[in-house]
Amino acid sequence: MSELNDIEKGFEALRNGEFILVYDNDDREGEVDMIIASEFVTPESVATMRDNAGGLICNCIHHDFCESLGIPFMTDIMNAATDKYPVLATLAPNDIPYDERSSFSFWVNHRDSFTGITDHDRAMTIRELALLCKDGKFDEFGEKFRSPGHVCLLRGAEDSVKNRQGHTEIGLAMCEMAGVTPVCVVCEMMDSETNKATSFEKAKKYAEENNLVILKGDDIINKYLEEF
Repeated sequence: MSELNDIEKGFEALRNGEFILVYDNDDREGEVDMIIASEFVTPESVATMRDNAGGLICNCIHHDFCESLGIPFMTDIMNAATDKYPVLATLAPNDIPYDERSSFSFWVNHRDSFTGITDHDRAMTIRELALLCKDGKFDEFGEKFRSPGHVCLLRGAEDSVKNRQGHTEIGLAMCEMAGVTPVCVVCEMMDSETNKATSFEKAKKYAEENNLVILKGDDIINKYLEEF
């Protein structure tokens, strides 16, 4: 169980543009994600996730921002295109073993990026999208970004962790409670020795060695439900 002061330390870390580590739970993915508030992401942040986490670097966006930006779920895009491309119907993610639905949307690059994949380019895409949401400049989305790209967007569920308890919603809930723009990056920690997800024990050791806060997802969810 995460102590209350650990969660408060997690809030402070997010406000300071630092990483926190979050384990969802044994009955879900059983994964630890590195999470950072997107508005503070730098090329060094992306390099850290690439080198020390190794999973997919995704930009999670609060449901309300997605509504304002017009960002759909990828499954909605697939359903809309099924008549023209019938194969999409056969690819429906209706058998996810740990959840009922996916939070994936489409992928973007900032229009000022080059290839879009470098640490510099991905950091720009991630950070600038968060700042666009923070400033409420939703009508500039298409002007500032293009798709396809190299940063995957994840759409937060309506009512956050009340409706879905994935790392997407947990990270966004932490941002909300910390008082930072609810757009955050998540990246799964992978273990090159076992070729599986990094265990909670190994992630905890990494957190201790790097002075990072590590939290349990269930404790974050419970605190969010108390406050909202």
